[in-house]
Amino acid sequence: MRIFLAGATGIIGRRIVPLLIEQGHQVTGLARQAAGAAALHAQGADAAVADAYDVDALARAVQRAAPEVVMHQLTDLSDGNGESNAVMRKTGTRNLTNAALAAGVSRIVAQSIAWAYEGGDDPATEQTPLDLGASTPRLTAVRGVAALEGAVREAPEWVVLRYGLFYGPGTWYTRGGLAAGRAQARELVADADVSSFVHVDDAAAAAVAALAWPSGAVNVCDDEPATGYEWVPAFCQSVGAAAPRRATEAVRHEWARGADNHHARKHLGWTPRHPSWREGFAAS
Repeated sequence: MRIFLAGATGIIGRRIVPLLIEQGHQVTGLARQAAGAAALHAQGADAAVADAYDVDALARAVQRAAPEVVMHQLTDLSDGNGESNAVMRKTGTRNLTNAALAAGVSRIVAQSIAWAYEGGDDPATEQTPLDLGASTPRLTAVRGVAALEGAVREAPEWVVLRYGLFYGPGTWYTRGGLAAGRAQARELVADADVSSFVHVDDAAAAAVAALAWPSGAVNVCDDEPATGYEWVPAFCQSVGAAAPRRATEAVRHEWARGADNHHARKHLGWTPRHPSWREGFAAS
């Protein structure tokens, strides 16, 4: 198929490109700068240079590529600013979706997150509502997710990939990453909040598999949601940091519940190569 990949030079995008090409797809990757375009050409993909916030340039790029599928892996997390990423989810997604629909694209596959669900006792499933009753600053992120997913659902066919926290080379959760720096500074606290992780290679594989999945939202995370009491010490050890401080009260934020990947594993045939962060942190 002809596939337009927005976010092609990002952490997930640059893993997706070779996977798509191996399967015989014709890939056009979106890059903001010439250097990114050169990297895409080196991978064997075509490149379109445009900014997701430039409505006209983005529309022209998608129109020229004439894709059957648009894959959305756009983020704005370079400075760790959640507000910037929320704007990308709202405005960047709106621009990309409009461009895709105007070009007659039949399917959109988009990156979302698996920690925007409302509170509960068990790991969230895809049927759990988004936490639109949250307070700020969390509400900013949840509204961004809701805007992204609402726009993508306008396509004739769509898949929303609700990813767990990324770990592995190039992510925040690896040696030299943002979270590793926090671990070294003893700013990561082991607490009762539950998180779900996914290795970046598994995230990329899921995006490619989603080309054939039925429309819907899918939790893409490993098999083991875990409290901070479990994963934070293991992560600190994996990046050479001292043992973390522990929260004195075992109180969990109600929304920090992790996510359930049952639907992806049992109904879509997706199995993570890294089923647990336990082994994955050590191998990263």
